[in-house]
Amino acid sequence: MEYMNQIEAARKNIITQEMKSCAAAEGVSAETIRGDIMDGMTVITKNRLRDISPLAVGKGLKTKVNANIGSSGDSHRIEEELEKLFTAIKSGADAVMDLSTGGNIIEFRQNILKNSTVPVGTVPLYEAFQPAMENSGSSGLSFIDKFDPEYLFEVIERQCEEGVDFITVHCGLTLNAIKTMNMQTRIMGIVSRGGSLIASWMIKKNKENPLYEDYGRLLKIAKKNDVVLSLGDGLRPGCLNDATDRAQITELVTLGELQKKALEEGVQVMIEGPGHVPLNQVEANIKLEKSLCNGAPFYVLGPLVTDIAPGYDHITSAIGGAIAAGAGADFLCYVTPAEHLRLPSVSDVKEGVIASKIAAHAGDIAKGIKGALAIDIEMSKNRRAMNWEKQYECALDPEKAKEMRASLPLKDDKVCSMCSSYCSIKLNASFK
Repeated sequence: MEYMNQIEAARKNIITQEMKSCAAAEGVSAETIRGDIMDGMTVITKNRLRDISPLAVGKGLKTKVNANIGSSGDSHRIEEELEKLFTAIKSGADAVMDLSTGGNIIEFRQNILKNSTVPVGTVPLYEAFQPAMENSGSSGLSFIDKFDPEYLFEVIERQCEEGVDFITVHCGLTLNAIKTMNMQTRIMGIVSRGGSLIASWMIKKNKENPLYEDYGRLLKIAKKNDVVLSLGDGLRPGCLNDATDRAQITELVTLGELQKKALEEGVQVMIEGPGHVPLNQVEANIKLEKSLCNGAPFYVLGPLVTDIAPGYDHITSAIGGAIAAGAGADFLCYVTPAEHLRLPSVSDVKEGVIASKIAAHAGDIAKGIKGALAIDIEMSKNRRAMNWEKQYECALDPEKAKEMRASLPLKDDKVCSMCSSYCSIKLNASFK
């Protein structure tokens, strides 16, 4: 029997097992999930070839968190990336993206797919450009000439057949969008790695983006295994100065048009967003995406609300992420303390995930997601009761909480060393 993907099933009023599973996990009805998938406002990230729990992202659901891992040209040890994978999942990441650009990219991806219990995403452009770079014979940009668009589609098809659950594809980065950007006073230009690769080829060859020009072919590949297309923001702002400019919005308008085409063809889509955005523009960016992209799930990187905190960008990202989630963003891509500085370490991955989980949870409380506040109420009750073990159970990072509490000696094991004998909660007990 021919496979029926999630959108096709939804249109036939069929509630799939994946819809039922996601509904149970989210505390909503399966019919709600079905209807929102049919309308393109929710996606289920699960390649039909993978044996994992499906993950729903979208309207009225808990804000999800993604962790980026993967090799670079300077560091490509599979053991280290697998440790990052396990750390990300243990810390609460709902999905991971393998952004490997160095070493044996295929082997890295296959190992991550084999070991990941959560959905896995990729950026196929990285693998598609690797042979060109390796065969260019120099350290310059001559590899751009050797890029083969046909090979890009071969890579996409192979990754989908391997079981990748969602892929970032920079389909909205058109020649017109580049022209618009060049009319701006951008400081950072194109900061998307995939976006800069395909744009360099487009400019040098004076040819349209093959992912835009042959979008129908891409849809057929994705539809076969129900792979979610994450329409990439190749022109996302790389600094506050560049936020919400005409180039970014031009690309976003195109992504909205492409989302509509994908939905018509039965392909699930989410939209990627900025980036670096001033605090006062974050909510407007969410509203713009929801308006221009037909309510499609919004997947944001951060956003980072200041440019001057290298080493602490997990914090700048969490601030923007909380506001974005509260305003309606559906999926947060974490940022680690190593952002803009180096490949993240295992500890960076953990800090990045926890910071993003805090932002997602704060956003869920703000937008009234069912049950979001329950764990906070439970934590408060346990604090009032001075029940430390139960507090740890409520914590996002129980291990760190235990370590910090145990790091200073205590005369009274009911209190903490901050207030000691002046503990307000202990004093409250005398009010009764």
